[in-house]
Amino acid sequence: MLNLPNHLEEEILSMIPFSSMRAVRLTCKKWNTLFKSRSFTTMHIGKQEAEAERESGESRMVVMTDHNVCLTSVVTVNEHEKPSTKPLGKLTCLDNEHVKISQVFHCDGLLLCVLKDDITRFVVWNPYLGQTRWIEARYFHRMNKYKYAIGYEDRKSCRSYKILRFRDDSDYYVHYPYNKNHLSLYDSYDFESNLWRTHYLRDPLTLAFCDRGVSLKGNTYWCATNGLGEISHTVCFDFASESFGGIKDLPFSVPFDDKERVALSCVRDEKLSVLVQSMQTSVIDIWITDNIEEEKVLWSKFLRVDLGPLNGLRISNGCFFIDEEKKVVMVINKDRKERLDTLKIFGKDGFSELELGEPSDKKCWPVMCSYVPSLVQVKLPEGGTRNRQRD
Repeated sequence: MLNLPNHLEEEILSMIPFSSMRAVRLTCKKWNTLFKSRSFTTMHIGKQEAEAERESGESRMVVMTDHNVCLTSVVTVNEHEKPSTKPLGKLTCLDNEHVKISQVFHCDGLLLCVLKDDITRFVVWNPYLGQTRWIEARYFHRMNKYKYAIGYEDRKSCRSYKILRFRDDSDYYVHYPYNKNHLSLYDSYDFESNLWRTHYLRDPLTLAFCDRGVSLKGNTYWCATNGLGEISHTVCFDFASESFGGIKDLPFSVPFDDKERVALSCVRDEKLSVLVQSMQTSVIDIWITDNIEEEKVLWSKFLRVDLGPLNGLRISNGCFFIDEEKKVVMVINKDRKERLDTLKIFGKDGFSELELGEPSDKKCWPVMCSYVPSLVQVKLPEGGTRNRQRD
């Protein structure tokens, strides 16, 4: 093995199933270092995922229902067979089995989990490796709501992962649209330095962010309002510069109120997709970007769905998933009448529905996001678990 070229050694080791990777890492320092390289990670994960999809026709995603996070696959083989869900395991790598999660965000195989009953800390989690890292909040106020995001800065040697947190005033903006929502400061946390930093905006952003942000290529995007109280563009947070910017026009402009639902999602960490649902009609429209990194983003219509008798469907906090190859859209929904969390699947071959179960907490809205396994390490920082702070 010592005489093999590096690229051939990587090729051979990438074929080993993940269940045997621990033994590979413990064999020698060279293989342990190889395990952490981005090229090997991309090759190994890509092969494992391609094999899984080819054999089963499944789409993997993270689903949160009743404050529990689970890894689930939805199998859509062909138009003649009804789709089905296959649980891949409840993500209970946490120390306390009774921990309840209120929000979950995905980036590069890492999950940022915000707790329901503990606002003093949150946890970052790699379910593929079974590693967790608890992070203490810099400060908190029980009356305030916060928005969160996780992303990374690409560096020559590695990716530097970071967390964003800022106060969420969107509910106030909806009820009092003439009172401007000023985002003037926000906090970021750096995994490597184990530091919180506070950032002040010289020119506060006068806008409202809609629901959840989605991570794409290390940055996070939100749908946001213009000065007229309409949802008309996206705003990006760049984790490299730790700043807001990158405003891109949406293919529509709708009022920011309870009559319209707008949501973002990402497609294989390559494209953005956006969904708009009018609560007054039975139509859902979905678009996909071509290349979000260009100055002018072009949106193409992916699917239009007439819900018909399902016009009471209310998409939960912008949770939907797209399988571009199969032309399938999945949306997660809380059916208040039946008291069930359900997964609605729309495609060119029609509509189907899967029950996810009856939650014990009726106020817990289900959440769904795409998931790609990752070999990113999230071990505790050197010198202990306590987070240092810095202005």
